[in-house]
Amino acid sequence: MRALGAGCRPLAESSLMRRRPQLVPWKAAGRMSARPASGDDVVRTTGWVFNNETGSSLTLEEFVATGDSEVPAYLTVFGLRSPDNEQRTLVEIGCGIGRMTCAFTREFGTVVACDLDAGFLQRCHETVARFGNVDRLRTSHVAVGHTLELPPNSSDITFSYITLQHCDPDDALELTSEAVRVTRPGGKIVLNYRARSGMDVVLLPLGSLTRGLFRIPKFGPWLSQRRTAARLGWQANRLHPDELIGPLSPLFADVAVWRNPKSKISGRGARVEEFDGINPHHYWLIATVR
Repeated sequence: MRALGAGCRPLAESSLMRRRPQLVPWKAAGRMSARPASGDDVVRTTGWVFNNETGSSLTLEEFVATGDSEVPAYLTVFGLRSPDNEQRTLVEIGCGIGRMTCAFTREFGTVVACDLDAGFLQRCHETVARFGNVDRLRTSHVAVGHTLELPPNSSDITFSYITLQHCDPDDALELTSEAVRVTRPGGKIVLNYRARSGMDVVLLPLGSLTRGLFRIPKFGPWLSQRRTAARLGWQANRLHPDELIGPLSPLFADVAVWRNPKSKISGRGARVEEFDGINPHHYWLIATVR
């Protein structure tokens, strides 16, 4: 495994968590994943952060199987499956322990898995070694939470799923710009966001309160490992497509907003496409980079 950006000096973790408390659950899960344990044990004990079921019967194989199902579906619907993928590079922002990464390594010639937590990157490598094609895997540590330690024009497809919604708005915007920067002309960004909903009048204030509690020494990390608290604390942003498309529109040759048929979200100057497999509270921004 080749780790990219390993020579960069990250900010102290405590400083990062103070400024971005919504990341506390992720880092707590990362610390647990770094303990000596099997992949099955990691999935069972960090279920609160991955939003999967927990319990003694859950296995890493079952967890990866959910990604094996979703990846081909999304690639097919979005028109991204091609024999040429064997020669292409995909960058995955927010790989976790490799739930979707395994399927990507069977489809693309090179997969660069990026994550905030170094422990998850190691687990991702182990997961892909068991269930994917580890020879195609590289990893990159997103040490400061909003930049990619990757060269420009190095990716054919830059992909992110259920990650950017957990970032501060400014970080999510910067990571979107970073996705464009690392994608070569003619390549695509395929990025998932959470849309606004009527429940946000309750969810967003509760999320802000929960993130404040995450800052409390000892209690915060404990609270972050409770499933409900982790999900509330992650209610960090609700970016509208116009906030993303507007600043970047000169860099796009083509842009589409993909949504669930029940959703009404759209973006200025963007095609609207629909797929009932998309969470009604989410949308995808898919654009061709100039």
